[in-house]
Amino acid sequence: MPGARIIAELSLTWLDIAASLFFVLSWAGYATFAQWRSKSVPTLHSAMDGYRRQWMVRMIERDNRMVDVNIMRNLVRSSQFFASTTMLVLGALIALLGYVQQAMDVVSGLPFTVKASTRLLEIKVVLLVLIFVYAFFKFSWAIRQLGFCSTLIGAAPKQPAENPEQFAVEINRVAAVTSYAGTNFNDGLRAYYFALAALTWFLHPYLMLIATAWVVYVLYHREFESRTLYALTKDDTSSPVKT
Repeated sequence: MPGARIIAELSLTWLDIAASLFFVLSWAGYATFAQWRSKSVPTLHSAMDGYRRQWMVRMIERDNRMVDVNIMRNLVRSSQFFASTTMLVLGALIALLGYVQQAMDVVSGLPFTVKASTRLLEIKVVLLVLIFVYAFFKFSWAIRQLGFCSTLIGAAPKQPAENPEQFAVEINRVAAVTSYAGTNFNDGLRAYYFALAALTWFLHPYLMLIATAWVVYVLYHREFESRTLYALTKDDTSSPVKT
């Protein structure tokens, strides 16, 4: 059978196949679950959406909007940092494809590693390349969306005389695009987390299984059960500040 011949040529074990399938299904499954779960319970992203809208209300109220421009600039710089870092990682991984044999010699000398063919090692490197290509597209799209937000801030109406909610359409538009940028930035960061799990495949498929499960746990805990989420969503019961 062609499939069996390919598996034999790549020296793929059933454990390798199970680990790679578990990795892909965990990533896709968690992304789908997180999106579905966020519709019924608070998440870091949904909690920040409320603050993003509050920010845009304050932006409309301000006559001088340099504060908002500086905040947007900082957000763009964060995305640019990860996008440029991702390009450097991609360059290193593509260069590594030309030195697979040397890399295999290094990996084989590490403890708890399993022997792998050159082709299988190339597949592992290609998997990392695909992950970081995905991350780059997410970060670069977040940069563009934040650029759109900067334009929308520049096009925002003048400081209202009374209630800023009279400009609710403009406020919601900027807040929505900012939220989309945050979603793409978060997806790019998630790719970095799963890249760490994929990296353990170089050592042992068992480690990849454990690392993938650990990444899913960390992502779930931070998104749905972290102290940061509690601080963002809890009611303020502190005493009023004395003056």
